Amino acid sequence: MEAFLTSTVMVAVAEMGDKTQLLSFVLAARFRKPWPIVLGILLATLANHFLAGALGTWIASLVSPATLKWIIALAFFAFGLWALRPDELEENPTMPAAGVFFTTLVAFFLVEMGDKTQLATVALAARYDSLVAVVLGTTLGMVIANAPAVWMGERLAHRVNMRYMRWVAAALFMVLGVVTLLAWGRAG
Repeated sequence: MEAFLTSTVMVAVAEMGDKTQLLSFVLAARFRKPWPIVLGILLATLANHFLAGALGTWIASLVSPATLKWIIALAFFAFGLWALRPDELEENPTMPAAGVFFTTLVAFFLVEMGDKTQLATVALAARYDSLVAVVLGTTLGMVIANAPAVWMGERLAHRVNMRYMRWVAAALFMVLGVVTLLAWGRAG
């Protein structure tokens, strides 16, 4: 349960102001069909984060627990610093002429590649021995952050202080890095 809850909270907060959340605003403004957009986000995230989680699990199997502890802690510290940097989406992103669901599925999957929430999924899966709990948690975190962006669009964007959310996300990543070093004593 810890893996699921930690993954959900970390990704939901880290996603605020992230480029995939900005993409959610763009898709909602362009297509004005929230259900296929949210379904596309859900399935793209499940696929993307399953691959990321599988990579994290594989990495965990390759290195010693002591080494893994330091790799994961340093990754969380790096994600904390990265969270402070605001993301931007290109001015006029081109959208394929495909349907709303397919466009969202492909665009969201591709934009999430190499994103901090995807890399956090790798680290979380390496940290916790529960691929399913991490992937479901990170996916729920993405939906928690992006579904309101799809339904409320620009009104929500102007009410949430993204600078504050970046600081909260950075602090959470830093705390998780410290907790990894302190609480994982039995692993190395």
